[in-house]
Amino acid sequence: MGRILAFAYGVVSYVVFFVTFLYAIGFVGNLAVPKSIDSGPQAATLTRALILNVILLSLIAVQHSVMARPGFKLWWTRFVPKPVERSTFVLLASLVLILLFWQWRPITSVIWEVDNAVGSYILWALFFLGWGMVLLSTFLINHFDLFGLRQVYLYQRGEEYTNLAFKVNFLYKFVRHPIMLGFIIAFWATPRMTAGHLLFAAVTTVYIIVAIQFEERDIASIHGDAYEDYRKSVSMLLPIPKKR
Repeated sequence: MGRILAFAYGVVSYVVFFVTFLYAIGFVGNLAVPKSIDSGPQAATLTRALILNVILLSLIAVQHSVMARPGFKLWWTRFVPKPVERSTFVLLASLVLILLFWQWRPITSVIWEVDNAVGSYILWALFFLGWGMVLLSTFLINHFDLFGLRQVYLYQRGEEYTNLAFKVNFLYKFVRHPIMLGFIIAFWATPRMTAGHLLFAAVTTVYIIVAIQFEERDIASIHGDAYEDYRKSVSMLLPIPKKR
């Protein structure tokens, strides 16, 4: 029964994540969602909006950075069974993101706006390209392991979890972090950039660059020389060939 419940928990966590991911596309792009980055109730003052929005973004950064660290996982799994640890991370990340969607306060002063039809179409194409890159990149490593389904599936079958082998596929041959590059493209590519959207894009970009440093240290501790050699030969975010 415990294995079945763990599997069900993992599936529910994944469904919550995927719905949240789809809503995030609409939220950032102001597309087909009831509340987006530029819509919904506004704060009484600009200062309140800035403070609240920065707090919400900081909550996401702290949740992701702290819970992803090996030391925290070691402590956390004293209370949360290892097979559902990743699913719990995914669920909490989704809930924090939902909190941001709910409490975000738009700041609608326009920083730039592209009126040219061709330019607007190009930016929209980049927007969807970025989100598509994020999703594709998760499958290039192992989508179901990344979001906790592989762990609960193996547990339900009574099989031991093992770390994935290090491999370099497609987009990972050009940049080490195509998921993060996809997010950056999606967050910045918009024909109408408001102050609130700019705040969101700028803070998340800074966080991504900082978080990558910690993530790479953890990956290197697992995969050793194979990842160090990879890091020396492939750029972090910009697809610029490194000199050998």
